[in-house]
Amino acid sequence: MNPAWPSLPFEAWRDTYATLHRWLQIAGKIRFVQSPWVNHQWHVTLYVTARGLSTLAIPHGTRIFQMDFDFLDHRLVVHSSDGGAKALRLEPKSVAAFYAELMAALQALNLPVRIHTTPNEIPDAVPFERDEANRSYDPEYAQRFWRALVQADRVFKIFRARFIGKASPVHLFWGSCDLAASRYSGRRAPEHPGGFPNMPDRVVREAYSHECSSCGFWPGGEKTPYPLFFSYAYPEPPGFKDATVRPSAAHYSRELGEFLLPYEEVRNSPDPDAALLAFLQSTYEAAARLAGWDRAALEGIQGQSLNSRNA
Repeated sequence: MNPAWPSLPFEAWRDTYATLHRWLQIAGKIRFVQSPWVNHQWHVTLYVTARGLSTLAIPHGTRIFQMDFDFLDHRLVVHSSDGGAKALRLEPKSVAAFYAELMAALQALNLPVRIHTTPNEIPDAVPFERDEANRSYDPEYAQRFWRALVQADRVFKIFRARFIGKASPVHLFWGSCDLAASRYSGRRAPEHPGGFPNMPDRVVREAYSHECSSCGFWPGGEKTPYPLFFSYAYPEPPGFKDATVRPSAAHYSRELGEFLLPYEEVRNSPDPDAALLAFLQSTYEAAARLAGWDRAALEGIQGQSLNSRNA
């Protein structure tokens, strides 16, 4: 067992996760409304840092600001380019209280922002300013979540470097709360049917406007109450669900339409990096081969050299 990969049992931090997920959505929505649109909503995401998660620079008139979740000191810090700074404690408090504190901090820094306050991709969502039910924060598990993200982010970036075609950054989508990275064939995709809770179909269709192979890390949910790595293709090519992938613990979920690899299988393996890279590489190869991608043009020399050997 590698101590760098912490245990993250879903049931142990379910309530903290529910609260933290909504806090992350508030920060992400602030970045969303202030930023110019980038394809596939790459302008809304958060990024793993040496202390937690960050929005990175957000424009506000002629200034910029950023918000950093610090899971070592358990603070949310807002910095502005004119030297202003405000900090909020990350501790047990309702989503409504967190929302009010953050908006007050931005106002005090002369950074007024208005957002749509209904959470995205959460069924039966309660607007942030009225959410008094979600109020848990266990600093130990919030930090474990970040440490798991650190490992996933590090390995995903190794995988991303093998591809010279269009590829997303490694970033956290706060709607579903998954760290993700996508590769693109360069071809348009058929219109996505949409159907995500509290998410306009036009937004989903823009996100999936082009053929892609995507992978990610997700802390879990009601249908899969355990942290996991996933990989899927859109559109899914015939035969994808029956493809042989590595390692042997990976399986295709017909309910979710993607390959899953439990996080526990990775963290308990003799070489977590190798196990995760094998999953990422083998699922991508299945998607690209079955969909007829021009792999010679899309893969770097390192990526092409993996075709004949294990990742």
